[in-house]
Amino acid sequence: MIKVIYCLCRRGDLSPEEFRRYWRDVHGPLVQRHKEALGIRRYVQSHTDHGPMTERLGGFRGTGVPFDGVAEIWYESLGALEAVGRSPEGRTASRELLEDEQRFLDLTGSCIWIGEEVEIIPGSD
Repeated sequence: MIKVIYCLCRRGDLSPEEFRRYWRDVHGPLVQRHKEALGIRRYVQSHTDHGPMTERLGGFRGTGVPFDGVAEIWYESLGALEAVGRSPEGRTASRELLEDEQRFLDLTGSCIWIGEEVEIIPGSD
């Protein structure tokens, strides 16, 4: 399994609440609708809490302003992700998602990359 990690910055004209609502209630269902065409195995949104604990953690470590959220998208393999770009359905779905992302994301402030999980502390059941 590989994972696409998308660190998101909201558009400046949206409040954090507007951003979270749009991402969860509009964009999330759009991803769900296209999951087959995109070959998505799993999709998780992590919404940033811009509260005092986040500020303390960032201050303690000397980090910058947090992202507004992180999307994690799992694919069976790199080949499965590459296949999305070769299928007409995958390209259409990808274009539709990009068009929607422009409604709520600052794309130049966001970043996207591919990673492979290395489990150090396993989760408990």
